[in-house]
Amino acid sequence: MISAIIITKNESEHIARCIESILWADEIIILDSGSTDDTVAICKQYTPHVFTTDWPGFGLQKQRALDKANGDWVFSIDADEYVTSELKQEIQKATQQKGVDGFDIPRLSSYCGKNIMHAGWWPDYTLRLFKRESGYFTDSPVHEKIIVQGTIQKFNYPILHEAFIDPDEVLHKVNSYSTLGAKKLLKAQKKTNLPSAIFRGFWSFFRTYFLKLAILDGQHGLMLSISNAEGTYYKYLKLWLSQNQQEKNR
Repeated sequence: MISAIIITKNESEHIARCIESILWADEIIILDSGSTDDTVAICKQYTPHVFTTDWPGFGLQKQRALDKANGDWVFSIDADEYVTSELKQEIQKATQQKGVDGFDIPRLSSYCGKNIMHAGWWPDYTLRLFKRESGYFTDSPVHEKIIVQGTIQKFNYPILHEAFIDPDEVLHKVNSYSTLGAKKLLKAQKKTNLPSAIFRGFWSFFRTYFLKLAILDGQHGLMLSISNAEGTYYKYLKLWLSQNQQEKNR
């Protein structure tokens, strides 16, 4: 039995395609954190296992979804991702194997309509299929990971990921993820200053565009490198401002 788990918030543009690509799963569990669009209504058209809760961060939220799963195997997928027929067959075949506890799956991501083949985005292996009794999510508020105790193998076919639809979504995610990243760093008692935030932003651009070869993805690679730099800069800027506020409140 395979349980598919998804966390959502205001994903009405993506969620139907995502769910329709995993209707072969024996159980689909969706945990929503207060959508104000049609996300919940759309989800209920496909599965009775739709739950609403608060937002504790990505890691804890996905662990909550995992805790509701009943399958021997769990497939974790994001709302802006979907599965091809080839990947479906690979997943179904993999769950019949013995002696394997989890699988890393490559992810092919698009940025404003173009698949990105460099910048560290491909093949971007990520652990998504695992035995329920062998795995758990880290409690990180952002960039959470699945930890599996046991043997892990790799898939051939990718999850397709529409990472950013347009510049509006880019700006929204840059703001959201930089805030979550700053909170994570603040909790870890990391320190920074304004010059460091500026330098880290420039370094992020250089590393993505030149060292990770986003330059080979043309104009979209340049756009991606700039947005990565912005996200890094704002993450450390927000950390610096939060540190200053803490000092004032002492």
